[in-house]
Amino acid sequence: MPTEFDYLVSKDGVQVHRQGRCAVSLLPKADSVVGVIPATDIGWHQLTLPKAPAGKMRAALAGMLEEALLDDTEESHYALPPQPQPGQEAWVAVTQRAWLRAQLDVLESGGVFVDRLVPQSEPSEVPRGHFEHDPDAEQSRALRLIWSRPDGVLVLHPGGTLPRAWLARSEPDATLWTAEPAAVEAAERWLGQSVTVLPRDNAALQATESAWNFRQFDLALRHRGVRAFRDTLRQLSAPAWRPMRWGLIALLVLHVVGLNAWALHRRSEIAQRQREQVTVLQQAFPNVRAVLDAPAQMQREAELMRMQAGKPGDTDLEPMLQAAASAWPAGRPLEGLRYEQGRLTLSSPGLSDEDIATFQASLQPAGWAVDRDGSRLTLRRAALPGGGT
Repeated sequence: MPTEFDYLVSKDGVQVHRQGRCAVSLLPKADSVVGVIPATDIGWHQLTLPKAPAGKMRAALAGMLEEALLDDTEESHYALPPQPQPGQEAWVAVTQRAWLRAQLDVLESGGVFVDRLVPQSEPSEVPRGHFEHDPDAEQSRALRLIWSRPDGVLVLHPGGTLPRAWLARSEPDATLWTAEPAAVEAAERWLGQSVTVLPRDNAALQATESAWNFRQFDLALRHRGVRAFRDTLRQLSAPAWRPMRWGLIALLVLHVVGLNAWALHRRSEIAQRQREQVTVLQQAFPNVRAVLDAPAQMQREAELMRMQAGKPGDTDLEPMLQAAASAWPAGRPLEGLRYEQGRLTLSSPGLSDEDIATFQASLQPAGWAVDRDGSRLTLRRAALPGGGT
């Protein structure tokens, strides 16, 4: 597992303002993080992109590249070019999946989320050759050439006859040659011509301009909302935001206190209304001793008094017949009638839709509801807003 990473900081994407190497916890904060994958860790393959749905594209690529890869296809990570077109020829980049996942895990565990992963070098219509110096390699192999051409990317150690044969066929004068400072002398000696000095940090900054992004398939960047939330919290924890934090805390406390006071006031009002209902019930009906539900008990006592007086209630048969008769369409025969507690059902197949609509509209102001079921109309008391009838 890596413990330290090389980094560079650019405020404008053109110049390197800061660079170094440190542990993840010490990496400088940035609005956007771009990781550069070394050219030595990427293989490039040109093929006709399969016409497969997005969910099965990785499996399709693995099947097509199975014989071309040395590693197991399940251990490989694939990257498609920007705006890939299925059925057309394109480059597909391949790198070691476990290695790349390990790098990302270390960074993310330290709170560094990589927005894009770009290649150090990619196939280029304009040939480019960049020389690097590897201080850890033997002197004969310390010089390394990363050669980007229309037909792919070569990473090799100059020496022997094969690289020179490739060089002779590739028109070296048409190639843009660069080298990091420590490799300039050896590069010019091997090429036989001058090269442009390009420091390693500037070369990495140029690589970030690539349109490629290796964060695809199972390595695609997720939880952008979580990251934005963390960034906001980090920003608000800065000393400059301390007065605002105290203000927000004070506002929250006042809000909670106000809600509790309002809830206490509402509970007091409800308790007072319940006491008033109990008082009205006991004054109107002194015989009621135990009060459990004052409104319901008051309604039952009133119904009992009505029945003892022999007066019909609103949902008895006689008042319901009177209500129906007052709105019944003139000249329309009634073929059937049925009464159940609080419900009067009338049958008349000859009623038209207009007759039924008129019947319903006439009874609605008086608090009646009319339900239709084919040729049957059922009259009942309409439900009150509080759920009663």
